[in-house]
Amino acid sequence: MNGKATNAPGLVLRHPDGSSFRFDPGALCLELLPTGGPGPLSYFEVLHEPADLVRWAEESRLPGGLAAGSAGGEGLVVSAAEVADARALRDALWRITESRVREEPPAPDDLATLNDAAARPSLTSRLTVGGERSWTPGGTGTGLLSTVARDAIDLFTGAYAPRIRTCGAHDCRLLFVDTSRPGKRRWCSMERCGNRHKVRAHRARLTGSDADTVD
Repeated sequence: MNGKATNAPGLVLRHPDGSSFRFDPGALCLELLPTGGPGPLSYFEVLHEPADLVRWAEESRLPGGLAAGSAGGEGLVVSAAEVADARALRDALWRITESRVREEPPAPDDLATLNDAAARPSLTSRLTVGGERSWTPGGTGTGLLSTVARDAIDLFTGAYAPRIRTCGAHDCRLLFVDTSRPGKRRWCSMERCGNRHKVRAHRARLTGSDADTVD
């Protein structure tokens, strides 16, 4: 699923079938997951070339106008090899996060992929004269992936780790962290799975009412 940022929190995910909905996974690292994934999730792959990874960075929750640049310039420079690294990190994050939801230990290879990415220098933010956040020149795909990996480690070891969940719909694998005060989030999006659940529940009630009338 492809994502597009708007002023509201989260991404607008566009399904290959043409449908779209807003999805806020609650963490930067989880925003990378809808770009594709291992096994059947490869159907949703959108990270094919450097421009795709730069586009994802622009549409993610990273602030400061992180955009494409040239070598030595202000923007983000990504190589083809770094795109392959992004897919590998994303796939490892899928498996690690799902293991976390099942309360199982992560696979050693996936853990190594995450830790290796986190060990690299991350993107460096800076404060502008206008009081805004921007990025230090020289940002690379490797730095971007390190920033994502460190965010994942913070998530998995932080206060919200017990709130990492899979969407409650039986046919949806999207993962999110519930950062709401009540802690009762169930769906990836009320626009999508939450609404479908409401429609099914309403139809079930109508069917039950019809049956009661017949009886």
